[in-house]
This record gives sequence, C-alpha cells and structure tokens, in this order.
Amino acid sequence: MNEFLEAAIIGVGLGAQYALLALGFTLIFGILGVVNFAHGGFYMLGGYVAYSCVSLLGLPYPLAVLVAMLATGALGWVFELLLIERLIDDHLATLMLTLALYLIISTGVLAVFGPISMEFTFPVSGALRAGSIYVPRENLIVLAVCLVAIAGLYLILFRTDLGRALRALADDRAVGMALGLRPRLLFPAAFALATGLAGLTGALVTPILALAPGVGDPVLATSFLTVILGGLGSLGGAALAAFVVGIVEAYTSVYFGGSIGALVLFVLVLLLLVFRPTGLLGRDVRGA
Repeated sequence: MNEFLEAAIIGVGLGAQYALLALGFTLIFGILGVVNFAHGGFYMLGGYVAYSCVSLLGLPYPLAVLVAMLATGALGWVFELLLIERLIDDHLATLMLTLALYLIISTGVLAVFGPISMEFTFPVSGALRAGSIYVPRENLIVLAVCLVAIAGLYLILFRTDLGRALRALADDRAVGMALGLRPRLLFPAAFALATGLAGLTGALVTPILALAPGVGDPVLATSFLTVILGGLGSLGGAALAAFVVGIVEAYTSVYFGGSIGALVLFVLVLLLLVFRPTGLLGRDVRGA
C-alpha cells in the first residue's frame, strides 16, 4: 500500500512537470499553428543556464531558475520575431526552422560544456515522512513550483487582455485581425511564454534527473505524445493528458520497469487515436 501511494505522489509530480512542457507546446501549436521541434532544446537550455548561473556566477538557485526562464523566453521571442514570423503560414518551413534551432542549441551546448553530465544538484535534499511513506523534499518543491506556474499561465490566458487576445487569434486569426489584434506583437509573446515554461521546467528538473547534451530528446517525445493524447490545440486536454501520462509512467515504472512504462504509454495513445482521434479534449474540426 505504501508503494502504491508513493507511486501516486511521484506520478502527480511527473504530471505537473509534463503539464508545463505540454502546455507550452500546445500554446505554440494552438495559437501559431507551429509544431515546435525546438521545445526540448529550450528545456535543455534552461538547465544549462541555471547551472551556469549557480556554478559560474554564484547566484542562488531560485534566482538562477528565474534567469533561466527569462533567458529562454527572450530567446523564444527573438526567434519567433526574426524567423518564424516571416514564414508563419508555411508549416513545413516553420517545422524545419524549429528543428534547425534545436540542432543549433544541442551543438552549442555540446561545444561549450562537452559531452559529459554536469554536476548539478538540487539545493534541498532529504525526504518528508508521513507515517511509513517517504517523499523526497525536492520532488515536493518542484511540484509546488510547477503548480504555481500552471496557475499563473491560467490567469494570464483567461484573466488578462493578453490572454484573451491570444485565445481570439487561436480561434480565428482572420476575425481577430479584423478586430484590431496584431499577430506580429502577440505571436512572439505566445512563443516567449511557451519557451519560458520549457526553460523553467529544465531548470527545475535537470538537477534532480540529469543535465547533459541530449536531455531534450525524451522531453520532446513526451511533450508530443502528451499533446496528441490530450488533443492538439487543447490546453485543458494537454494538462489532463500530462497527469495521465505521469501517473501511468510512475505506476508502470514501479511495478513493471521503465521500458514497459514507455510501451504502455504508446499503446494507450494508439488506442485513443483509434477510438477517439481528436484526443481527450480535442475538437473535431472536419468540415469546418
């Protein structure tokens, strides 16, 4: 029973991390119509920026996480404004641009930091005990920060003029532009918001897992899997699917091993696409 509850707590923590990544991925796709293959690169870059701030500049870890989020958000803003914006309606071109950016980030990290893993550890260690259940303190802290970030994203998207404008462009860009909304200003903001979330997640998670070139590959795969499961373009579906993926991964890893866990996730997505092609909360746009 203790193992079952501990796996549930781990699953919720993983779900919150995946939710941040998937929400950023979905935000870019839903508003800009761009599949961001550089999303894993921003996650990796967030980890390396935080590591550099702590080890080279001597900044406290919380400030390093904030710097990583702002740095990746700024890079996303510039990338969208200078490159993606010029080819926003050419989906193949934007896909290739984001893939190229990921390769540039990966190669740059490899050239600067080398191929080995960095000694980057979370500043808090130990575990909290509730009866006979043990929960790592760092996991609880990451869960709390992720939940706060998710709540902050919700407030931005549903309680501010910026969020209403972004959602209007996502629903119907032509009508939004006719009403005076300016995609050239709003699209970079959406991209920066999404890449900032990826950088925040990387800065939070890489000290617990690992920081090395290539850590963005599984992140991209998981994000893509999650948004398909939730329904492309659906923020609520992405969040729900992220927690489903986290809990399934936790239980299958605990009881069957990591490789079986990955297999279960792919089978789950395959079955969903067969019986519900739009995903958990996706909309059927055929004939629209």
